[in-house]
This record gives sequence, C-alpha cells and structure tokens, in this order.
Amino acid sequence: MHGGETTAYNPDYLRKQEKASIPVCNILGVDVAAIDMKWLVAYISGNLPELSGDYICVTNVHTVVTAYEDPEYRKVLNGGIMAIPDGGPLSSLGRRRGFPAMRRTTGPDLMGEIFRISVSQGYRHFFYGSTEETLGKLAERLEAAHGGIQIAGMYSPPFGPVSAAEDEEIVRLINEARADFVWVGLGAPKQERWMAEHQGKVKGLMVGVGAGFDYFAGNIKRAPEWMQRGNLEWVYRLMQEPGRLFGRYLHTNAVFIWRTLGESIKYIRKKPD
Repeated sequence: MHGGETTAYNPDYLRKQEKASIPVCNILGVDVAAIDMKWLVAYISGNLPELSGDYICVTNVHTVVTAYEDPEYRKVLNGGIMAIPDGGPLSSLGRRRGFPAMRRTTGPDLMGEIFRISVSQGYRHFFYGSTEETLGKLAERLEAAHGGIQIAGMYSPPFGPVSAAEDEEIVRLINEARADFVWVGLGAPKQERWMAEHQGKVKGLMVGVGAGFDYFAGNIKRAPEWMQRGNLEWVYRLMQEPGRLFGRYLHTNAVFIWRTLGESIKYIRKKPD
C-alpha cells in the first residue's frame, strides 16, 4: 500500500487469486485440477479456514460429459474451488496432455485421508444426504475406526423438492454445527448444484462425494486395487448396479472417448515442432 491507501476486502477477488494457484487441465470445457492426493490434502489443510463457504467437486467421466452437454452444469463444476479428478481416465488424459503429476483423487479416498488426520487436527464433520439408516451406519463405523472423531451433525434431506423455509432451516442446522467439512452425498449432478446454490451461505468446506457415504457405511464395496489402478473401477460399479448404470456408462463413455479424441488431435496439432 502506498500513501496511506487501503485495499477493500474482496472475498471473490481473493478466491480467484487462490484458484489461480491450482494447476488445471481443461477437459471438454471442465477445468479439472491437475493434482495428486498429497497435494490436495496439503492444500485443504493449509487453507481450510479460507475455504469455508466454498465447494469442491469430485469429477469423473459422467460429470464431465454431463457438463459438456449442459453449459449451466459446466458453470457449476468450474465455479467452486476446484474439480478433482475422481475418474481414472481424466488423470490419464491429463498426464498425456503435459501434467505428469496428475493422479486420480477419488471422493472416498479424500474422505479417508481427511478422516485419518481429523482427530489430531480437531476437524469437525457434517454429513448431508443419503438415508437416516446409512447415516447411522456411517457414524458407527467412523467412530469405531477413528476414536474421537467429531461428527458435528447429520441430515437426511427429503426426497422431493425443499421449500425455501425448509432450506433456511437446513442451512441454520449446518451452520450451528460449526463443521469444518460439510460432506454432501446427493449424487451427481444434484449435489454439485446444491453446493453451488449454497456457496457463501453454508459455513464449512462443502465436498460432493456421491457414493462416498455408502462406501464408508459398508453398503457397497470399492473395486479391488488392481481394478482401481487400471481405471476399471467403473466396471466393478457396473457389475454391482447394472440396471442403474448401464445406460449411463454406455452414453457417457462413448461421448467421452469420441470428444476427447477430437480434442487430443487438436492439442497435438497446436504443439510446436
């Protein structure tokens, strides 16, 4: 500052400056964070108070293709702190495009890493989504695995639309819990839209983790390590829920392969000789 000038506090400007430090690989219009898990946990831990009220999207092939086809949803994915590469094909593509450090950072893995350090760091957690039965199992298993973990609150929202009055009550409930992390398990694209709508209203860092609640509650199992390493976890999920996922995967995987192939050809042509 010069000559006694003062700079007005502008949280939007500061957030843009903070986001500028995050390396991204643009895939079908979505700015996917070109990071690994170690970087992500260090970033969150080192900036947690400043991230309160904002959100992180957990992005895979399905959400990227959905965003490619829906510009409004694309704004949602690009409008938070970052969209992390949950899907293996995203990080693999990123490495081919010049981001050698880019690795898969799944929602459940991020939850596990944060839970592991929560007691020592004094982190408080709020879980929003799923069913009361799943939330109960989730709490029981977390407390057994991480003695002393602080579960500040849980809420299973109604299945249908929520009125303005009900939404205000939900926000009040979350904010009074004083949580550091607000884990949102509504499934994509609903959870990302909910976080964007509550950006700046909810206290705590919102993270949309999809089926993460079910994994930690023991309702569904993760794929074996060899399938995760080979970007085949989607096959394992498909075997578990073929009726729900077959049509989705058939469409989104085909669009992703076709469109990213076209992008890659353009990318190669633009590279200098």
